[in-house]
Amino acid sequence: MKQAKPSVVHFHASGPLVALVGNPNCGKTALFNLLTDSKQKVANYAGVTVERKEGRFKTASDKTIRVLDLPGTYSLHPRSPDERVTHDVLYGNAIGEKRPDYVVCVVDATNLRRSLRLVIAVQRLGIPCMVALNMTDMAEQRGVHIDEQALARELGVPVVRTVGVRQGGEAELRAMLENVGTLSQASVGAHLSDADPAVQSHTDLDHERVRQILSKLGLDDIIPHIVSDKIDRVVLHPVVGPSLLALILFLVFQAVFAWANVPMDMIKDGTEWLGETVTGLLPEGWLQSLIVNGIIAGAGGVVVFLPQILILFFFILILEESGYLPRAAFLLDRLMGGVGLSGRSFIPLLSSFACAIPGIMAARTIANPRDRMVTILIAPLMTCSARLPVYALLIGAFIPQREVWGFLELQGLVLFALYAAGIIGALAVAWVLKRFTAKSQIRTLMMELPSYHLPTIRNVLTGLKQRVVIFMSRVGGIIMIMTIALWFLASYPGAPEGATGAAIEYSFAGYIGKALAVVFEPIGFNWQISIALVPGMAAREVAVSALGTVYALAASSSDTAEALAPLIAQQWSLATALSLLAWYVFAPQCLSTLATVKRETGGWKMPVIMLTYLFGLAYLASFITYRVALACGLG
Repeated sequence: MKQAKPSVVHFHASGPLVALVGNPNCGKTALFNLLTDSKQKVANYAGVTVERKEGRFKTASDKTIRVLDLPGTYSLHPRSPDERVTHDVLYGNAIGEKRPDYVVCVVDATNLRRSLRLVIAVQRLGIPCMVALNMTDMAEQRGVHIDEQALARELGVPVVRTVGVRQGGEAELRAMLENVGTLSQASVGAHLSDADPAVQSHTDLDHERVRQILSKLGLDDIIPHIVSDKIDRVVLHPVVGPSLLALILFLVFQAVFAWANVPMDMIKDGTEWLGETVTGLLPEGWLQSLIVNGIIAGAGGVVVFLPQILILFFFILILEESGYLPRAAFLLDRLMGGVGLSGRSFIPLLSSFACAIPGIMAARTIANPRDRMVTILIAPLMTCSARLPVYALLIGAFIPQREVWGFLELQGLVLFALYAAGIIGALAVAWVLKRFTAKSQIRTLMMELPSYHLPTIRNVLTGLKQRVVIFMSRVGGIIMIMTIALWFLASYPGAPEGATGAAIEYSFAGYIGKALAVVFEPIGFNWQISIALVPGMAAREVAVSALGTVYALAASSSDTAEALAPLIAQQWSLATALSLLAWYVFAPQCLSTLATVKRETGGWKMPVIMLTYLFGLAYLASFITYRVALACGLG
């Protein structure tokens, strides 16, 4: 086999392109964030829906370096869309993407045995590279001391130490990239294409080479993480583990109501004060109505639920940061196997509790195409944060705030039941699909269980900040647009002379709502609810602001200052409220989610299937709920 000549980086005027490559959970993206700070742009790779993250930074000599954060992979034999992108970029096969000038292999210092196989595979491609020995602080805490100079000699490439979760932890890497234009490296073997049969034989030899390297460094003995092993004896116990998971989820939903009361009251008081102030400053007319009944009533009705959303995300981030989430996937693997999925679907489905869009995108990591498609279809049944304002409004209006059994919040119990209903519904749909599509497939779950560690406060706060920004941008963007549009439809045309009803009944919105009410009357929805469902297709939260706008314009002057919850409590039956809750457990997805499904699946077939089955499921659930409630005398 002909040996490749030493490779030297030749970069363009825009700066060399440096690719970060590594296994999942090796801290690669944390290093990318430290290097590039806010100078990042996110798009999609041409022809696929996998995210492309590129950033830039300037070295001490004012040289611009472009950094590409490639999706995590365990090898260069792709099994999922994410791994396929990394493979194609490194082999120079990616559409519209140049081959990197230099590769930084980010390895987990606590698990060199697994990480070094990828390093050797990258070396074989003939691209100059170096190794960033990440998580060195955690490795030393466990008694793993790595001589990076000895490792560099064994590999024949530069090795630097990094700590991706610490400010300044990228300093050595940044300094090394200062000289990226002059670094060169003799390739290990020839540059092979992925079609070369020698690739497989090299793969067989890589394991032995890694073993030899670890033996020379005195690291061939696997050092267990004693603390993690002890915790896992409890967390992964076949009886205690699932019980603990259920308890954790239960306590999270209790906290969503118990902790949020004070900040929610403050936001309500602030919204009411702002509305009264604007009313006093502006003369009565269309402008006052737009600002008070449209913008303030609409946006304020959604912002009030921000504390509950942040509390929910706080717990999700803590569980993710601590290393518990992969354990939860492991615990649920048997349950999910019963409905034709593997535990690998758990993390995309859990992400869907935040929003179905990242959950659907996270399904890219599922190698089995059939499992990936089913996960996408059932992801919307996980109760996303956009539904939380609707749940909180209805629970607050119709469920009394009292303790059950002396220590549990009744409202929290109802919220937990709604989330559970969504999960049960998703499992039921997956089971039905299994009967038609699984074809007796046997699935095994292979998943890395990272060591437990204390959550990083900085990462948790960053995650919460991002959630606030996303939520408020929706309030100031699509929610505001839909609220103003609904205000216009609900305000014009005005009531005719001699009209006896509220002016909104004679508006465009009133006529649309009454037409829709014919369809929704069998499940207990009045025309106000029917009209609120329409803008709710743009974003779930808009349904709350839409109800606020409709009832603010429909109420008498003495009622306008009242909160929305008491108004609907007076005008709706409990059967209607329960029916609406059942509708939102299964409600058809917002337009942005359907667009994401179309992009992820490459056509309109799956979005149409999703929209149709969710509408039918929601209508059936609401119909049964409403009729049973009426039969129980709750009408």
